[in-house]
Amino acid sequence: MSGPLVVLVGPMGVGKSTVGQLLAGRLGVGYRDTDDDIVAAQGRSIAEIFVDEGEDAFRAIEKRAVRKALAEHDGVLALGGGSILDADTRGLLAGQRVVYLAMDVEEAVKRTGLNAARPLLAVNPRKQWRELMEARRHLYEGVATAVVATDGRTPEEVTQVALDALELKEA
Repeated sequence: MSGPLVVLVGPMGVGKSTVGQLLAGRLGVGYRDTDDDIVAAQGRSIAEIFVDEGEDAFRAIEKRAVRKALAEHDGVLALGGGSILDADTRGLLAGQRVVYLAMDVEEAVKRTGLNAARPLLAVNPRKQWRELMEARRHLYEGVATAVVATDGRTPEEVTQVALDALELKEA
């Protein structure tokens, strides 16, 4: 199998970066986050891209970043929360080991505070988060090899459940 050893998907604030770094450490591989790639390449935050250019422009940038990372990276890769909205991206995830990190809205509130730094949640964040998840849950599940609930679990526990679900051995 070419591409990353593990790809993490899920909503904003679910812990993809934290769990991704822990997984990479436990597996003895590198970690990469497409959101970090975008910020580095664009020289500005994702929120700024949304404000300056709009969501469609951001999604086009994100699609290119995900394609590049899937082709280049062989460790643990975390994708931005909305990356699975693109059908081509979902196609590229077919055949990959994809872990969907899931959480409910109450956990999202605790973790992110659903703050304004999240451009898609600027107004009525709890309602918008629920609507985003209703639109995206089936897409996350559709690309997932394994679904790992993060509610009430530490990042270390989530990491272990992901390793067990994928039947991966630590380095």
